[in-house]
Amino acid sequence: MLIVNGLTMTLSRNMRVLAEDFSFSLTPGCKAVIIGEEGNGKSTLIKLLFDPALVEDYTDWSGEISWGGDKPGYLPQELSDDDRMLAAYDYMNAAGAFEKKTPAELAAITRQLGLEPDMLYSDKPMHTFSGGEKVKLQLARVLCGDPDALLLDEPSNDIDIETLQWLEAFIKNCRQPVLFVSHDETLIENTANMIIHLEQVRRKTVARHTVAKMPYSQYAARRENALAHQEQAARKEKADYDRQIARWREIYEKVDRQQSNISRGDPHGGKLLKKKMKSVKSQEKRYEKEKQNLTQIPDIEEAIFTGFDGMAAIPNSKDVLRLFLSELSIGGRLLARNVKLDVEGPEHIGIIGKNGAGKSTLLRMIAEQLLARSDIKASYMPQDYAELLDDDRTPVGFLCGNISKDEITRARTYLGSMKYTHDEMIGKISDLSGGQKAKLLFIKMVLDGSNVLILDEPTRNFSPLSGPVIRNALKAYRGAIISISHDRKYLREVCGRILRLTEEGLREVYEI
Repeated sequence: MLIVNGLTMTLSRNMRVLAEDFSFSLTPGCKAVIIGEEGNGKSTLIKLLFDPALVEDYTDWSGEISWGGDKPGYLPQELSDDDRMLAAYDYMNAAGAFEKKTPAELAAITRQLGLEPDMLYSDKPMHTFSGGEKVKLQLARVLCGDPDALLLDEPSNDIDIETLQWLEAFIKNCRQPVLFVSHDETLIENTANMIIHLEQVRRKTVARHTVAKMPYSQYAARRENALAHQEQAARKEKADYDRQIARWREIYEKVDRQQSNISRGDPHGGKLLKKKMKSVKSQEKRYEKEKQNLTQIPDIEEAIFTGFDGMAAIPNSKDVLRLFLSELSIGGRLLARNVKLDVEGPEHIGIIGKNGAGKSTLLRMIAEQLLARSDIKASYMPQDYAELLDDDRTPVGFLCGNISKDEITRARTYLGSMKYTHDEMIGKISDLSGGQKAKLLFIKMVLDGSNVLILDEPTRNFSPLSGPVIRNALKAYRGAIISISHDRKYLREVCGRILRLTEEGLREVYEI
């Protein structure tokens, strides 16, 4: 059993506190998810719990971490560069436990993971496997070590819907307790029975945490209700306070005028007014103390996104795309035949398919065609943000074309609404998290007035609590959207049409 007591984590480079006096336990039966915005320390916490040496270069910590003799298994967010180049068989052997397993034990592991046994002995490099295959091979190596608990860092990244559904079943049925990080709301809703929420509030100057032993849907609903009640109480108290202050000002100004107008020949009246003014000023001090105790408007870190309300719409009859490809291929490898896609007016299209089916290749071809058009204003969000973002630029510099005062002010306003701090606005893009980079691209689309959005996995880097904000904005968007996604909530809520890319082209999907 894992016991964490009084844990404080601090980033060495800027002394930002990620967690303070944080305690929880991971007991048998726990399926605990760590949620929070990018950069709040989720991966750092997972690494620290597995092996403090993994974070010693950038994190200081104090407190107690005890496994009580249990042995955890760890699945990292990404394969290391060295592991990516290893053949699957060499990757399995590198941990040392694989060769000690009997054929029967390996067969049990591959059955549990839905893997072909031959894959464990493959000479294919790890980086050539699909996202789902890589996750399963990583888990196979972890399970060979007979862990007592599993620590999984973003296992839902870059895997298709079928593998996501498999992962849900794996976590739910796993005999070991599981602590995992994920942005996939559906997976979290279907698996987690404990929520660990790491937050950074007050412009990322204060760390806050919540541990709730309940399903995610219940936690999100309770949190939303609590925040709504807090906001209602805060606004009422503020309105009452403002009325009191307005009344106080009237009295103050009246007494002040009386003092100015009183005759010097009336010393008794002057003393009374002086005494009254002292009482009025004393009342002001009491009001100042009351103000400090007022209920505060909730300070939350979810993206406050103004949406695409001011952007140009697409007429219903507008031909946005007429595409036909007799063959879709990459590197000489045929991916699909007879790919046909027609988009008209403000349609919202979601494209799904297995890893390696060619979805991103197809979307990139669509983007090249639409970005060149002059009768529409298209914007493209690739899966790899580095295609558009220069790491050495600042967010303000990226958003401002002419660097005029008005442009800078507008850019700062939008960045502020998306919870960027001043330092993040003027710092390098390379220092931003994946979620912050995604928000930056969305802001650019708004500022450019785009009426066609081409989006490759638009919600993949948003926390479960920011996801609904982004989905609502995209759902209300009056332009066309052509997107790839494995996010089932996004597909259901935003996309009017869902198409699966197969070897025989795009096929309509009616249920996700």
